[in-house]
Amino acid sequence: MQMLMTEVAVIGAGTAGIAAYRAAVAAGARALIVEGGPYGTTCARVGCMPSKLMIAAAEAAHVTAKWPAFGLRLEGSLEVDGRAVMTRIRRERDRFVGFVLDAVETIPAGDRVRGAARFVDDHTLQVDDHTTIVFERAVIATGSSPRVPASWQHLGKRLIVNDDIFSWEDLPRSVAVFGPGIVGLELGQALHRLGVTVTMYGRSDHVGPFTDPELYAYAARTFQAEFPLFLDAQIVSMELVDSVDSGVAIRRVTATGSEQTIMVDYVIAAVGRAPNVRDLSLSNTGVPLDRQGVPRFDRSTMQAGSTPIFIAGDVGDDAPLLHEAADEGRLAGDNAARYPQVRAGLRRAPLAIVFSDPQLTMVGARFADLQTGTFVVGKASFENQGRSRIILKNRGLLHVYAQKSTGRFLGAEMIGPDAEHIGHLMAWALQMKLTIAQMGDMPFYHPVIEEGLRTGLRDAVFKLSSTPASNREATQEMQSAME
Repeated sequence: MQMLMTEVAVIGAGTAGIAAYRAAVAAGARALIVEGGPYGTTCARVGCMPSKLMIAAAEAAHVTAKWPAFGLRLEGSLEVDGRAVMTRIRRERDRFVGFVLDAVETIPAGDRVRGAARFVDDHTLQVDDHTTIVFERAVIATGSSPRVPASWQHLGKRLIVNDDIFSWEDLPRSVAVFGPGIVGLELGQALHRLGVTVTMYGRSDHVGPFTDPELYAYAARTFQAEFPLFLDAQIVSMELVDSVDSGVAIRRVTATGSEQTIMVDYVIAAVGRAPNVRDLSLSNTGVPLDRQGVPRFDRSTMQAGSTPIFIAGDVGDDAPLLHEAADEGRLAGDNAARYPQVRAGLRRAPLAIVFSDPQLTMVGARFADLQTGTFVVGKASFENQGRSRIILKNRGLLHVYAQKSTGRFLGAEMIGPDAEHIGHLMAWALQMKLTIAQMGDMPFYHPVIEEGLRTGLRDAVFKLSSTPASNREATQEMQSAME
């Protein structure tokens, strides 16, 4: 048993953990980084990058579906080579993972500890049965894992999570996707467009990350028009079928009250992710925990209560996004090095993107976060928007939220073409604390999809003009500025 002493101990060598380690060292602290699993980050190994590789293949396969509307003809039928698709995905995924491994190798070997860490107290970690680390401050950056309902475990190897998909050597014939959230929509639609028979099930009327009723209703209709999507599905049973063509039999109650059974090769659980905290023995520390055992922390400093322990990345169950994890890691590492002189750091405007088709984006305050009567909703449809219709991507709806009292841009929810780019424009505007009028002052070329954003801004200005007289002058100025 060896004993190590350090100023900052970082648990987890993913995006947040590596950022935390580097920030602590840059601030002049002695630091160690502990990792119990494979190096390579969730994003590179099983998240952002391999999923976008699959989506890219699906988009290439799907592009021919619009050719007849443009007057184009395709002789014969398109063939999807599942083995070739998965070979490229795994090859490129491994390439991205390799970049991360190269970065890990730049960390001195003496600063890297392999093994699963658990807290003995607020200043001691036990790593497996071989190392004790005595630290002054710590950063928890252990990430998250897919949730899998315990009642589904009897499905054995036919039950998978998104992490498992990227190990496939070939595409299956059919899958059932449970959870029409970000992961479920992206991968479910991609598999459908690659020729896999996909059936998707939800447990509510919500689709994607939306909280605005009009948005998630629009999204539901849009995706239901492409593949079977049953919201608030009543599942009777899921049973493993043992035969030559073994799979899973899923029985559900239909809208008419009858029962329907389908057979699928795999059940994909896309019902969310859980912070990796179970094996950390956090009860041995002074870290405040919520009912699920997840650390409570100040997101402006990443400090957990008044303890010398900081949180970073998906383990905080706050904003499970790579850019957020990197920011949180840098902030947590820097503050761990400077403790007890912690300071608030930059937190960027909230931005989330779903790479489905059409894309989804959420910026700033959600509809559900806003107080009724304090804001107006500027609306824009992309169904007849010029450029969107020209390129046959005219499916979409944008809601822009504006504060009645000041005209400030508060946030937006959107489904539509190029939402990833429009989302960035809106996030920049939000971070700069712009008003609707100031956003309208920005240049909009013609004809571009971004003109749909201008339509939403103009609608918000029109609705702001019906506010009480005390606000009328300000809203008239907004309208003049946007003409």
